[in-house]
Amino acid sequence: MNKKKSILENQAVNSFLASLISIAAGLVFGVVLLLILKPEAAMGGVKAMLGAGFSKLDNFAEVLYQAAPLMLCGLSVGFAFKTGLFNIGASGQYTMGAFFALFCALQLQLPWWVCLIASMIGGAFWGLFPGLFKALFNVNEVITSIMFNWIGMYLVNLCFANLPKTLASHNDRTANLTEANPSAVIPKAGLDKLFHSNYMSISIFIAIGIAVLMYVVLQKTTFGYELKACGMNRSASQYAGINAKRNIVLSMVISGALAGIGGGLYFLAGAGQYVLVKALLTRGFDGIPVALLANSHPLGTILSSFFISYLSVGGNAMQPNFSTETINIIIAVIIYLAAFSLLMKNMLAGVARRKKEKQKEAGK
Repeated sequence: MNKKKSILENQAVNSFLASLISIAAGLVFGVVLLLILKPEAAMGGVKAMLGAGFSKLDNFAEVLYQAAPLMLCGLSVGFAFKTGLFNIGASGQYTMGAFFALFCALQLQLPWWVCLIASMIGGAFWGLFPGLFKALFNVNEVITSIMFNWIGMYLVNLCFANLPKTLASHNDRTANLTEANPSAVIPKAGLDKLFHSNYMSISIFIAIGIAVLMYVVLQKTTFGYELKACGMNRSASQYAGINAKRNIVLSMVISGALAGIGGGLYFLAGAGQYVLVKALLTRGFDGIPVALLANSHPLGTILSSFFISYLSVGGNAMQPNFSTETINIIIAVIIYLAAFSLLMKNMLAGVARRKKEKQKEAGK
């Protein structure tokens, strides 16, 4: 008769516990850091960090607003991870998606859903090049995607600078979308009144829907199986008749499309404007910790994006007692520990194995 497996032997549970341990350890570090920096305000800082996101409806609306593009960037990085690729070019793809969306919204005066599709095309287009270089010339996708981050940023700035219709009067940022083309703003469906915040729209539901779709594609379709098989062992997948080159290109295109939609969701919400600065948009890079905390699982990405967004809102509430850099350090530590989640998973698996061995010895 087969004995029941230990809960720690379940891979999904193991991954979840590993992420929880990373988060808990990072938060403990955060409390210690606050005590060192300003002992008298430390408890207030902890309360703000952990409670601000739920303290008011408009704060929670901001959490959801920031979580939507974060989720898509996390899905972008996680999708590539699942297929054996490291897409560090999500920032460039996110930027290109934002440009395509805003170009259609401000220059062409198109409705929001067309602009969102355009953002997907923009991100997919920018993900195509690293995929082609990897598939055809075996150039490491990390190198090409980093280069295309900077190319994308400078190209978008150049394009916006030469499209006066898209810019605000002071020419350092794009025009206010709610005034320039209200039809391009993602519908709020009454959620702004419910949450008493202009941040609120249906963006978060679109993001969650895409996360569920990615789960179905990766876990329930032949196409997803081929992508994962190609990522695990390219040579073996080719031997099995899978077109590895095609799958590499498609993986990067889909990954880029997801990051591009993230850019579209953020800027089409009507609460933010693209600023023409010579710096990469960090939200694409924020997708890396989201994917790491979720162990690249599409459904786990929903939770991890909420968590990172929640901490960011809490970090803003810690001011003026603590700077925004303080919460960035705490998030960075959680990310750093999340990168060691594989080690933690192995440790948990080792605990389960030793427990099983003891049970066997006791049964003899």
